[in-house]
Amino acid sequence: MVRTRFCDVFGVEYPIVQGGMQWVGRAELVSAVANAGGLGFITALTQPTPEDLAKEIARCREMTDRPFGVNLTILPSISPPPYAEYRDVIVEAGVPVVETAGANPAEHLPVFHKGGVKVLHKCTSVRHAVKAQELGVDGISIDGFECAGHPGEDDIPGLVLIPAAAKEITIPMIASGGFADARGLVAALALGADGINMGTRFLATAESPVHENVKRRLVAATERDTDLIFRPLGNTARVARNAVSEQVVSILDEGGKFEDVRELVAGVRGRKVYEVGDVDLGIWTAGMVQGLIHDVPTVAELIARIVSEAHALIKGRLVGVLA
Repeated sequence: MVRTRFCDVFGVEYPIVQGGMQWVGRAELVSAVANAGGLGFITALTQPTPEDLAKEIARCREMTDRPFGVNLTILPSISPPPYAEYRDVIVEAGVPVVETAGANPAEHLPVFHKGGVKVLHKCTSVRHAVKAQELGVDGISIDGFECAGHPGEDDIPGLVLIPAAAKEITIPMIASGGFADARGLVAALALGADGINMGTRFLATAESPVHENVKRRLVAATERDTDLIFRPLGNTARVARNAVSEQVVSILDEGGKFEDVRELVAGVRGRKVYEVGDVDLGIWTAGMVQGLIHDVPTVAELIARIVSEAHALIKGRLVGVLA
């Protein structure tokens, strides 16, 4: 058993979180994480409308009687989705936890808290984590430079970011970016976190709703097989290295604008990667942690392995080095 205050506050058995992943955070994966004792998140904006989100939440409830959450990522956009409507669906459905990311969650906190929803906010810097804590969120997910998706612009890896945040954060905090196994969980606890968030590792599980070619690619890849796109635009994103990502990096490094790569990075192409299994069809996110992924287990097997091996590490190797 590995239990921390994160488990007590968020009502789960183990301090292991499956964060929101666009096109991936669906009922099949989320319910499997919940049934295995972790905390899984349905990705709200994977669902085309708030009504579709309500249906996905109901579908997940048919697969598990354990707690799960919904991710609501709020990003600046010319034509933003109806965030307030998605938020209201989460509250009305009685979902116990929401993972917020992207923009400041202040606008949504009163509604979530009034509805009894705990808020776990994802940050990529200590200053943003401190601000979120001051706003009243219930937990922090601190996201290091190793992560898939948007690592921020500070380039601070977890080995430094996690203890720096732990010094300032008094509410439960989980570590994100670069975690795949028991060694990562034990390291995160030693650095001051109360658990771990995994995205790429859960992408390569039996219940992950993506094509088998994607899972096999993650197993075959190394920690060097990612690209950082949009760096010249100040909106860095870590993605799986492929023909498209290399083309995007080249165009922008040579002075190109977003308009020059818009079609290459279109979300519909990335979604097709997961659906049809052509890993060079578009941009899709993956973290450096893919270098630590060597199999495609069930979610239950993965979480049980992490917990049992973490327990063995703590009771064996770490105790064994004490004089």
